[in-house]
Amino acid sequence: MMDNLFLLAVAALGWGLSLATYSIFAVRHQWPMGALQMDFPAIPVLLGLIAIAVSVWFAVARGPEAGGWVIVLFGILLAIFWTGFLRVGSQISLFLAPVATVLLITGWLSIPLS
Repeated sequence: MMDNLFLLAVAALGWGLSLATYSIFAVRHQWPMGALQMDFPAIPVLLGLIAIAVSVWFAVARGPEAGGWVIVLFGILLAIFWTGFLRVGSQISLFLAPVATVLLITGWLSIPLS
């Protein structure tokens, strides 16, 4: 049930969700934001939404019996931890979410069709 693609899907979902929602929490709690989030807020949100969409698509394709719902649950928990406790959602996730998404897509496309 737990393999590299599982971990990449959790990472892409968690970091993508953190990236897409960080500016909301940062403004409300007066946390620091990076230049990209202040000047072009649509770019981090778009990157986060793409990461979320790919990882949820992977979780649905994997199915509930193979841990698809666990990917969503762990991804949400990672986003809560990443944004709420670490407060690093703005800058590091700009790099980590796209990398995890590209690695997830690459690994997913390399699986033979059954």
